[in-house]
Amino acid sequence: MPDLKRLKCAVLLRRQEQDGAMGEHGFMSLKRSAEHGFTSLRRSAEHGFTPVRRSAEHGFAPLRRSAEHGFTPLRRSAEHGFTLVELMVVIVIIGLLATIVAINVIPATDTARVEKARADIATIEQALEQYRLDNLTYPSATDGLQALISPPASLVQPQRYRRGGYIKKLPNDPWGRPYSYVVPGRRGAFDIGSLGADGQPGGDNENADIYSSEL
Repeated sequence: MPDLKRLKCAVLLRRQEQDGAMGEHGFMSLKRSAEHGFTSLRRSAEHGFTPVRRSAEHGFAPLRRSAEHGFTPLRRSAEHGFTLVELMVVIVIIGLLATIVAINVIPATDTARVEKARADIATIEQALEQYRLDNLTYPSATDGLQALISPPASLVQPQRYRRGGYIKKLPNDPWGRPYSYVVPGRRGAFDIGSLGADGQPGGDNENADIYSSEL
């Protein structure tokens, strides 16, 4: 009996050892299969995503280049457009300034010349009155306004003539012509006048004649 029990125990131990060996071998096989499966899956994924990434890169690269080439002409066109707009603005400003000058400055200049002529005539009138007080008469038409600078030969009493004369210099009118002197005048003893900007009798505004008898 004891031998039979020992034999059974030995058989059971042997089976357990075989079952353990088979279990360990199965577990190792399963682990290797799993590792091999994951490795294959990872490689497949890498090979799969690499073409996708490359395709995406190749796809976006032309798009990016097209965008760059598209925006560059647009930017250049915008720059040329702004330059043209600025040029037009400058031309408009110059035109406005020229209009302002034509409307305001030129008439103001003409008005200033007319006023200058009137002031000159008033100064000559005063000199003629001083001449008359000293010499008891106005200069003759032949002596003219030059008699205010130096004593004329026609003076009856040259000693009455003021030393240094009655005016330092005879002015020309603002348009560069001598003032006229007429004796007798149309409304008085004499007339001092200017024919205005055009130098012709008559006219309007700056072309109008200016006479001392009308001031």
